[in-house]
Amino acid sequence: MNHSVLDVLMYLFETFSEQEEHHEGTDHSVLRQELLKAGFREREVDRALTWLDDLGQDPDRPFPTAPAAHSVRIYNGIELSRISAECRGYLLYLEQNGILSSLQREIVIERLMALDAGEIDIEQIKWVTLMVLFSQAEQQGAFARMEDLVFEENTGLVN
Repeated sequence: MNHSVLDVLMYLFETFSEQEEHHEGTDHSVLRQELLKAGFREREVDRALTWLDDLGQDPDRPFPTAPAAHSVRIYNGIELSRISAECRGYLLYLEQNGILSSLQREIVIERLMALDAGEIDIEQIKWVTLMVLFSQAEQQGAFARMEDLVFEENTGLVN
């Protein structure tokens, strides 16, 4: 079976987000073994665990100063080649609706680029945004709103 890093991350999120003992301080070797038993390849498991470690770092780490509210995001050439206009619009939608702050938008973009998965789609944005918000304890409200967007829109039902 060929899985991506995001598949591993989604599996981890769906499997362990409800379990408090796996939320903080879980031994990576235990997680790694559980993921390998679930059928994921070593390379993707190791990359996913590294991705999670990087997410857990200081949220201001990649940004010396937080973007100002209502700032305009200019995407560089590499980002433009991987994040379509539709996806950039979705990120703007999340920010304008108060789900993401400008700093969180930057973290989401940085984490999306770290997936190194080629062209990014809206489903990837939804899941990465959910994981970023989950990692920030003070963001329960935004997390709940994003969780609704992720799971309601995946039902296949048309309103």
